[in-house]
Amino acid sequence: MGDLSLVTILIIAANVIISFKGFKDRAFFERYKFNSAAVKRGEKLRILSSGFLHVDTSHLFLNMLTLYFFADVVMESMGSLAFILIYLASLLIGNLLSYYFHKDDHHYNAVGASGAVSGIIYAAILLYPDMSLYLFFIPIPIPAYVFGIGYMLYSIYGMKRQVGNIGHDAHFGGAVGGYILTLVLAPWIFSQHLLMVILLAIPIVLLFFLQKSGKI
Repeated sequence: MGDLSLVTILIIAANVIISFKGFKDRAFFERYKFNSAAVKRGEKLRILSSGFLHVDTSHLFLNMLTLYFFADVVMESMGSLAFILIYLASLLIGNLLSYYFHKDDHHYNAVGASGAVSGIIYAAILLYPDMSLYLFFIPIPIPAYVFGIGYMLYSIYGMKRQVGNIGHDAHFGGAVGGYILTLVLAPWIFSQHLLMVILLAIPIVLLFFLQKSGKI
């Protein structure tokens, strides 16, 4: 993990350039951030543009560092075009899920590439469910599929409890986007990792039932 391909460089560069523009130009930031009321008014571009803005340099660095570690895992198995499709689809699905849950909250704002990065992480987990991942400050290897399920369950908990100033719904939606697009573009995963496909679908099904029962 961690090779820096041209596609990865371009995506990171786009995030850095647009984010720094937003840091320096508040009007630019306000014009292109995700805001439920603005999207409802018809400003659909925000669903995409907000994914290239960040709150601060720490937010930007964490997302780009995570992308750097997982990008080549997806690209080596599926190619650059599939990687770009997964990245953009995850970004859009993450923000669309945010809009679904917050469409009546006109003060809801969000920025960041977390949804897109979540999709890339979930794609990498589907491709290599047996690889080991390390969390910050925890020097113990965690099986990728365990991390993926735990990540999604925590996102559901965060959505339900509104934990922290974090877009848990965008994270969850991005992961769902990565899950769906990866299986569509690499159907061989069904035959090689069918059990993992089923296990990783459990949080998605759980969210569906929680939403239908009005518990989230």
